Amino acid sequence: MRRREFHRALAAVTAGVALPAIEAADAETAGSITDVQGVKVGHFTESRRPTGCTVLLFEKGATAGVDVRGAAPGTRETDLLNPVNTVQKVQAILLAGGSAFGLDAASGVMRFLDEHRLGYAVGDVIVPIVPAAILYDLQIGDSKIRPTADSGYKACQAATTERVPEGNVGAGAGATIGKMFGSKQAMKSGLGSASVRVGDTGIVVGAIVAVNAVGDVVDPKTGKIVAGARKADGSGFMDSMARIREGYGVQADGANTTIGVVATNVALDKAQATKVAQMAHDGLARTIYPVHTPSDGDTIFAVATGANRARVNHGAIGALAADVMARAVLRAVLNARGIPGWPSYSDLKA
Repeated sequence: MRRREFHRALAAVTAGVALPAIEAADAETAGSITDVQGVKVGHFTESRRPTGCTVLLFEKGATAGVDVRGAAPGTRETDLLNPVNTVQKVQAILLAGGSAFGLDAASGVMRFLDEHRLGYAVGDVIVPIVPAAILYDLQIGDSKIRPTADSGYKACQAATTERVPEGNVGAGAGATIGKMFGSKQAMKSGLGSASVRVGDTGIVVGAIVAVNAVGDVVDPKTGKIVAGARKADGSGFMDSMARIREGYGVQADGANTTIGVVATNVALDKAQATKVAQMAHDGLARTIYPVHTPSDGDTIFAVATGANRARVNHGAIGALAADVMARAVLRAVLNARGIPGWPSYSDLKA
């Protein structure tokens, strides 16, 4: 699509929409999950249509837990993270678009780790451990184009400790928001990251999330909708929860799912990491209305690298994880860029 046609399409869907007064936080102030020592992040973003994958690498291994609260998840190796099961550390976590097809990208991550001999030792064999979760983004463009094993491999090659690029990248490339009343009233979302440093303790907690929810995203500080289902006449937001309370007949458009990871540099065991993952879902509940629906597969992993040996209350780590996850959700929508038919926050603001 030519640039003039692109902007004409955006203008047609964004005219007259009122936005709350909110600005994207400065990137340096917001932080990034790569502020956690022992975490590398890489994206692969498909150029042919909006989709992609994001990999988190833990070259020294990391303890992990997971909590799945959406009713339509697509995951891999989550049973392994159960505290009663044998393997204690993972070498990577994959987040991907492409619905269940996107789980194929984890094979590329395994190939990369195998080449670097990173994994769980079984005798002389090294088996990489790569839990994964996917979101549904097949409604935009050619649904036959989705993340592959090669995509996962390239994401690993791109992984660094630099600040994570946000918006229409990696697993967030095809993410959308506010689909309860159909795709014509929805908006473009993306991927966001944030972190917090705890006083002078050296403890860091970070989050990364691809926001692809059926509901609206709300700024928890103001209660204002930032992105979500727009009114048909372009005059503002539908306010999905208000319509539900009024008994409005709603239509969930396809499948959705918000997927993310929280990480800390302290040492946790698998049971503690699982509790942190559970608590991190509060960050989704503070910002996404409604969340954990039958058409969302909301999944959060929690990772502990153990680079900081401070003794901690893992409940406090979980509280911080919820906080940074909420901030990462906001950054995902604030940094998204619109595509024809799917305007972003920045398009409406302009």
